[in-house]
Amino acid sequence: MKVTGISHIAIAGDNPEQTRILYEDILGLISGSSEVVEQEGVTTHFYKAGESTIELLEPLSAETPVGKFLEKRGPGLHHIALEVEGLDAYVRKLKEAGIMLLSDEPTLGAHDMRIIFIHPKSAGGVLIELCEHQ
Repeated sequence: MKVTGISHIAIAGDNPEQTRILYEDILGLISGSSEVVEQEGVTTHFYKAGESTIELLEPLSAETPVGKFLEKRGPGLHHIALEVEGLDAYVRKLKEAGIMLLSDEPTLGAHDMRIIFIHPKSAGGVLIELCEHQ
């Protein structure tokens, strides 16, 4: 059980073309994959930034978690994702410690990674995603 690094930093946005122009045309970041993650209600767009990755989140509708986030807070930082080994052990440890999670069990996210989110109320106001390759 260990954190192996920062998987990605996720940014919620409501203008994907403007964001694409900034990231690709101006900053010169290389666009990776885009993927619809129905379970989370988003389209994800990944950009490589050196050794790190930026994930741009585009809601599928205003009723999704990211759609509600945008309505309440506007575009901006959505979450930080930590890649881990031993996700199930982390989930047990978090629950034992009384840490609030957004779901009871890990779900499937982009790139077929197993994911679970730590509630911002238990993480200093930051939404943290733990993710693990299957």
